[in-house]
Amino acid sequence: MARLLVSGAPHLHVKENTHSLMRDVLIALAPSLLVSIYFFGFSAIKLVLVGVISCVLVEYLIQKFILKTKVTINDLSAAVTGCLLALNLPPSSPWWLVAIGAIVAIGIVKMTFGGLGQNIFNPALVGRVFLLISFPTLMTDWTIPESWFRTGVDAFTGATPLAITKEGLAAGLTLPEIFAANEFTFKEMIFVKIGGSVGEVSALALILGFVYLLIRRVIRPHITLVIVGTIALMTWIFNMINPDIYTGPLFNIFTGGVLLGAIFMATDYVTSPMSVKGMVIYAFGIGVITVLIRYFGAYPEGVSFAILIMNMAVPLLNKYCKPKRYAKEVNHG
Repeated sequence: MARLLVSGAPHLHVKENTHSLMRDVLIALAPSLLVSIYFFGFSAIKLVLVGVISCVLVEYLIQKFILKTKVTINDLSAAVTGCLLALNLPPSSPWWLVAIGAIVAIGIVKMTFGGLGQNIFNPALVGRVFLLISFPTLMTDWTIPESWFRTGVDAFTGATPLAITKEGLAAGLTLPEIFAANEFTFKEMIFVKIGGSVGEVSALALILGFVYLLIRRVIRPHITLVIVGTIALMTWIFNMINPDIYTGPLFNIFTGGVLLGAIFMATDYVTSPMSVKGMVIYAFGIGVITVLIRYFGAYPEGVSFAILIMNMAVPLLNKYCKPKRYAKEVNHG
């Protein structure tokens, strides 16, 4: 006999379920994936296929043979994790690197906490950070995309704009000198990155995915907009103080993993707060930590670390920033 679960009112009946929500996330990722395939070809396809298959396989094996529970790979959550993991890796990543990241993301981060809905940290981001720390050389081997703005035949490797600026500043150059030497343009930041992860190739493609998620009501805009707004405000202030050493808002928003992280990782249902107030605090923290790492940290990028750090604060935010109750308590005494 099936167990009867009883909960207090109100009871909301909606058509959405985990499968439909994850399907919408995959659809929202499609523009970024298609753009990455255009620029990186089979490398992008290989990474996504290996990421999705590895994550689904690891979850299946653990549920079937170790936990011996119901297999839930049909909910597409493992496929989303695999896709996000692949899109967070350099295009030149070998297949086994993706597989290791999948084992960490699903086997350690997700399943050891009890599966979907129980994990504290975003699985794809932990997988990426684990690979970055364990294989720093492979994880910083960026293929420069050939684009409408850069002509050529063969792909080549180089640093990301964030790494280039950080190295240039360390060498005593000013930002105008660095930008002039590397021909950084607004068009490239919007349409095609000079170098970066597979999913970071086009800011426009990520924004299209964000709009789709909003239309489908898969996510609310609060987290994404507060992250982007916080980064824009902080970097504008620093840039006004000294434009020779602090990059401005447009550069920080449209380069690196800000949009990918703010749209698809920070908004994860399981690892983000439930209340609007909690979302704002959570997103503000991500924005602040990202800017501090980029300006003053050892790494040129800080989005992944910022989201994982704020993931740890989510239980506290859910405890102290509870949504308003539907009914008012009445004292009948």
